[in-house]
Amino acid sequence: MTITDPAVGENGTTGGRTRISPRALDRIVSTVTAEAFGSDPKRTSVTVTDESGTLNLVITTPVKVPSLLRVNIDRSLIARTGGTVLDRAEAAQASIMSRVSELTGYSIGRVSIRLNGADVIHERRVK
Repeated sequence: MTITDPAVGENGTTGGRTRISPRALDRIVSTVTAEAFGSDPKRTSVTVTDESGTLNLVITTPVKVPSLLRVNIDRSLIARTGGTVLDRAEAAQASIMSRVSELTGYSIGRVSIRLNGADVIHERRVK
């Protein structure tokens, strides 16, 4: 005897719909952004707009940067911390677009990033 769920279609898909609330979507985008920039998700603001079924994201966040004194001493520090701020923002833009799409299932059209601060990374000395 075989028992089937009446909500399951012939091709194995289920009926119904899953909806992500705007607040949950904001939190997902904030968390993904914080991971990309090494910042605090609570300091990240997100505006999401829907353009014909494609989401556009406007993100405002600080970015972590090495101390300029340390960069003057060791120029390779820029490469070790992910490149210039512009390089890191560009990489984060692509990462945020793909990761948010992967997590939510939504199509992401555009990701605009506004960096509104720089949090200096203070390296600790090894004892």
